[in-house]
Amino acid sequence: MKKMIGLLTLITISCQSKEKEQEQLISEIKEPVKMEIEKGLEIATFGGGCFWCTEAIFLELDGVKKVESGYTGGKTENPTYEEVSTGTTGHAEATQITFDPNKISFGELLEIFFATHDPTTLNRQGADIGTQYRSEIFYHNDEQKKLAEEYIKILDAENTFGKPVVTKVSPAGKFYVAENYHQNYYARNKEKSYCSYVITPKVEKVRKQFAGKLKK
Repeated sequence: MKKMIGLLTLITISCQSKEKEQEQLISEIKEPVKMEIEKGLEIATFGGGCFWCTEAIFLELDGVKKVESGYTGGKTENPTYEEVSTGTTGHAEATQITFDPNKISFGELLEIFFATHDPTTLNRQGADIGTQYRSEIFYHNDEQKKLAEEYIKILDAENTFGKPVVTKVSPAGKFYVAENYHQNYYARNKEKSYCSYVITPKVEKVRKQFAGKLKK
């Protein structure tokens, strides 16, 4: 297990420094995602820091049909990015992943989730600080809950990270899709400084460490 999972160096560039152009974009009213998915597909929802990073990572994987960046786990309805960024809504930046379990399992998604962020820092990923950056698994059924809890127990038993895992395991609630400019952000903005310094190393790690699970 230890060989499969490694920690990234804590990031020193903050998501809060995202380009000023975003401040000028008009926030869109969002509705909770309806859980109507194609037969045979499943959904996983993870919070693991800035959703630009997590979205880019999971889009690389064979069997992943769709990844949406959004907000979940909080109390504010139809939250905007600006509201979530204050840390007062209770929402986490999260990715909702639609996947084919015949090609990639929930357990494999968990493996990659834990390998590509730091699950030992409470409400923080590198320099990104706040409850919106917390590590959390939002389960959609009892099997996902069981797998997530057992996986965390194994990581702690093996002392994989040298510190206890603080990742929360919570029932999935309303998921609000983020504004359009957040979707597929990395693919459209690779030249941006945040993408090149923070996201690209994560994507390259996945391509190297999980080469057998990538889209052809």
